Amino acid sequence: MNQFSILGFIAFGGAFGACSRYLISELCVFLFGKGFPYGTLTVNILGSFMMGLLIAAIQGELISVDPWRQIIGLGFLGALTTFSTFSMDNVLLMQQGAFIKFGLNVLLNVILSISAAWVGFQLITKS
Repeated sequence: MNQFSILGFIAFGGAFGACSRYLISELCVFLFGKGFPYGTLTVNILGSFMMGLLIAAIQGELISVDPWRQIIGLGFLGALTTFSTFSMDNVLLMQQGAFIKFGLNVLLNVILSISAAWVGFQLITKS
């Protein structure tokens, strides 16, 4: 696969990932309000779960590495999830003195995202 094709696959997946992230974040604000960064938490957990599924499917040879790693792993999931937004959400919570929300957000994102990746991986490798 040439570099142009790889970049095209990443861009294609990234466009859908970025739009999905926006829509999920807006849905979370609509459902739960702006009092906690639910959108970032949701995309991180969902993205981690999907990454677990993807890696297990590739390792189990259920799907080929190319182009799925580029489209889903690098493009879609790269745009869907973001550590920079997670970091900024936490800086803002600290600046507001919302240290309980800050701690809760860090714990939930780390524990639930890693757990979701593990569950996604297990679903594919155990089937």
